[in-house]
Amino acid sequence: MFKMDRYNRHIILSEIGHKGQEKLSKSKVLVVGAGGLGCPVLQYLAAAGIGTLGIIDYDIVELSNLQRQILFGTSSIGKNKANEAKAKLQDLNQTINIIAYPEQLTFQNAIELFGQFDIIVDGTDNFETRYLINDAGVITNKPLVFGAIYKFQGQLAVFNYNNGPSYRCAFPDKPEQGDVPNCSEVGVLGVLPGIIGTMMANEVLKIVLGIGNILSGEMRCYDALSNQNQIIKINRNEAEIESIILNKNDFQNQKMNNICSSEDIEVSIEAFLNKQNVQFIDVRELHEQPKIKNFNVIEIPLSVLENQLDLISRVEEKAIFCQSGIRSKTAVSILKKYHINNCYSIKEGASEIIGYINKSNKNVIHE
Repeated sequence: MFKMDRYNRHIILSEIGHKGQEKLSKSKVLVVGAGGLGCPVLQYLAAAGIGTLGIIDYDIVELSNLQRQILFGTSSIGKNKANEAKAKLQDLNQTINIIAYPEQLTFQNAIELFGQFDIIVDGTDNFETRYLINDAGVITNKPLVFGAIYKFQGQLAVFNYNNGPSYRCAFPDKPEQGDVPNCSEVGVLGVLPGIIGTMMANEVLKIVLGIGNILSGEMRCYDALSNQNQIIKINRNEAEIESIILNKNDFQNQKMNNICSSEDIEVSIEAFLNKQNVQFIDVRELHEQPKIKNFNVIEIPLSVLENQLDLISRVEEKAIFCQSGIRSKTAVSILKKYHINNCYSIKEGASEIIGYINKSNKNVIHE
């Protein structure tokens, strides 16, 4: 039974009352991604008394996250986002059940995981995961609260709600990797994910409580610079929905085309440490130091990369690094032109690898 004092301001609302708060306490919500959007969603849902709150995110907190992911602090840097979010939220509300999943959402685990919750919240920012979440939501018949941000603009919608349209109805064609820049490339206003994330939490509460107008069949587009709101109508596309259902038996046989990272093609070295079949590619010039030997590293300077494509695996994931992380991003773009996929740039380059080595006392540097 929930505590009256904690939720007094909800209970005295005639639209919520004791019965509404009880609905909240019995609800189960899964938030995919504890980043810029996920942080405010999680904070407000935990404070509102959502009975079971799931968090899935395999990424770690980095210094650049703190500009907008205000659930975390300096002490969170280097820690898994899902676990750290759980610790912070338990201090906010110790009366609810919070479950952390410090892992990647995949085609193999999504169906079973979604089946344990009533509502799914998409707080990710890469297209591969958005389509995965949508399809798993359609298959499991779970409403999906969606949000997205870009520089000064945000989007918000509710999909798969009461036979309403899905994400694929709005965006049937998946963009190619790299076609749409992410916030690490173009930036994002720090308060924007807070604005959109809070509105996402509002949609979750309305769905659970059965009050207000749910943002289904339309998408709200918000511009933080002009304070303009635009509503775009979205129609249900039966062909898209039927295609998902018809292919549901093959859903779990699919593989991710990229790593579900909050920075898309730019990832942390720790994303690869427990993975097999990864090819590490050093695109620095051959004279640059220090050398990193004990990983499966091949040296292909950026200046000759296009002449040595035969050395690059077409099957394995490619973790590409340079001295600072700039040339490696260029290398990823070059390889994409030759249809070499699953390529990722290591953030901060060799310095990040060295930092991890020093932190973990792994002797893999050879001068």
